Amino acid sequence: MDFPHLDQKDQDILHALQKDSRKTVAELSNELGIPRATVHERIVKLRKTGVIKRFTIEQDYGRTGKPTMAFVFASYDRNAHIDQHQLAKKVSQVGGVLGVYVVSGEWDLLIKVRGKSIEHIGTLIVDEIRRLPGIFKTHSIACFEAVKDDI
Repeated sequence: MDFPHLDQKDQDILHALQKDSRKTVAELSNELGIPRATVHERIVKLRKTGVIKRFTIEQDYGRTGKPTMAFVFASYDRNAHIDQHQLAKKVSQVGGVLGVYVVSGEWDLLIKVRGKSIEHIGTLIVDEIRRLPGIFKTHSIACFEAVKDDI
């Protein structure tokens, strides 16, 4: 896999966009002290090379009715007629699932979920995630506070 070389200007642009992707090229140019045309060209290059996949928002889940977060470890049932990558994709399509990660160790998947309450998340796990063919067992961990959550 060929990775594009990212110099300090590219890194600075990425960092500024991570903080606020709504900034205009002119605002980024002024903030970073990089000519406007250069900022524009760099952003185009970062998008074409796939370094920037998409521009998105950070929502306040408390205000959107999903203040409760949990992480779910899941074991893959090796006897299921689905491979682990297909299972991860199926899990990712469940409403309330924010992230699915194939991991090493005792568990096979790490799933990040959000809901309106711990009871709601429990229902999500029991009635939807555990019922997926390929899920053998789960272990859930409620999150009390997210100090940093960039993903």
